[in-house]
Amino acid sequence: MFVLLSIFMTLPAVLLSGSDAPNSQAFIISAAVVFGMGLCGMLGTYHKERDLKPRYMFVLTVTSWLFISLVSALPFYLSDNDINWATALFESTSGITTTGATALSGLDFMDRDLLLWRSILQWVGGIGIIGMFVAVLPFLRVGGMRLFATESSEWTDKALPRMKTLSRGLLLVYLVFSTVAVLTYWASGMSLFDAFNHGLTSIATGGFSTSDSSMGKFDSDLILVEASIFMALGGMPFFLFVREMHGQRGVLWRDQQVRAFVGILLFVPLVLTCYRWLMTDDFDLLSGYVSTLFNVTSVVTTTGYASEDYSAWGSLAFVVFFYLMFIGGCSGSTSGGMKVFRFQLSLILLREQLMRLLHPRAVLSRKYNGRVVSDEIIASMVAYTFIFFLSLMVITVILAGLELEFPVALTGALAALTNVGPGLGNVIGPSGNFATLPDAAKLVLSAGMLMGRLEILSVVVVLSPAFWRS
Repeated sequence: MFVLLSIFMTLPAVLLSGSDAPNSQAFIISAAVVFGMGLCGMLGTYHKERDLKPRYMFVLTVTSWLFISLVSALPFYLSDNDINWATALFESTSGITTTGATALSGLDFMDRDLLLWRSILQWVGGIGIIGMFVAVLPFLRVGGMRLFATESSEWTDKALPRMKTLSRGLLLVYLVFSTVAVLTYWASGMSLFDAFNHGLTSIATGGFSTSDSSMGKFDSDLILVEASIFMALGGMPFFLFVREMHGQRGVLWRDQQVRAFVGILLFVPLVLTCYRWLMTDDFDLLSGYVSTLFNVTSVVTTTGYASEDYSAWGSLAFVVFFYLMFIGGCSGSTSGGMKVFRFQLSLILLREQLMRLLHPRAVLSRKYNGRVVSDEIIASMVAYTFIFFLSLMVITVILAGLELEFPVALTGALAALTNVGPGLGNVIGPSGNFATLPDAAKLVLSAGMLMGRLEILSVVVVLSPAFWRS
């Protein structure tokens, strides 16, 4: 992973030149350091047996994301932009976890090589997240992907050929979507540089932009509609795209979480548009709907783009967007959040409990996507939900202890854990950023972003004393 990351680190210096790449030396030094670390690791373990026990995979998953976040901060820290180590780590963690929260300001005038590195980090993080959800987390019994029965749920010699086929398909779909996004944005009026950056971060549902105004810079309904489509694609299960590609027609739409996800993206913007129309004089219905659709899609898919300050649309909109921050996309996508399927399982569990109260002796079947949902999956969902809200409470308290106002502390913690990016309000909302927060708060939020990206339970397991005692 370090060797591959070092190759990506050279891209800003290779793709840009002259005044567009003033920090080439910082990227080359960073790439050399990371390549050296990876090479030493490969040489030191070349003849070692690779025993993929769950215990080792837990440690590998957590530490790899942690160390990649650390070394990815090197180009920011070594650049000529006077970025301190806490801000550099916050930016790299936000990038690799596709959170999209930024602690940098003046993006319109920032060095292009740093802007490109931010987008590359999110694109790399996006494909890494898909691979983790489809291959690693089912093996660790974390994340809920066992509900969707991919061929990568077990790490055995028999499963490896299927996993390789799936991995190639996932990479192909990801590359095709990214290429189409770049070309579409370019054809719609963006410069090639802006199109390339936004194409990468749209499919990765990352949300890093080349402007402080985010997508509001382009002032185009067409671009907002295109971005909404690409974000929605990034929020869907990529393994289902691969199955469609291999001839299983209609499997995407038959998935319950996809139908619910699309329903949310269609219904909520319609309601909020009607609300804005009633509350605003001279409201342009078409442009208003496009703007609402774009911003709702951005929050639900945890992308973090903004075309305007949606937290100022009124009290109802503020509350709706706060709740939307919890949802996230589908399992197996690049999106963060709690994921749609957990809300669906909660409704199934609620219905079952109500039926048991009415018919105590009834024999009830608990099914999702036509498959029986085991008690183990329900227990995992309940445990995740509990630890999610406990983590949200703890991080909010810590941020409040650092003298952050309650709305900033709460929505900042939520934005980090769900990997949404911006919070709500004037400070860290869609019209602000995290630059004014103290370094300690940036470090706490960086930890929150990693926890949210790794489904929290993976981190809790590794940090538990019982894990190390045996």
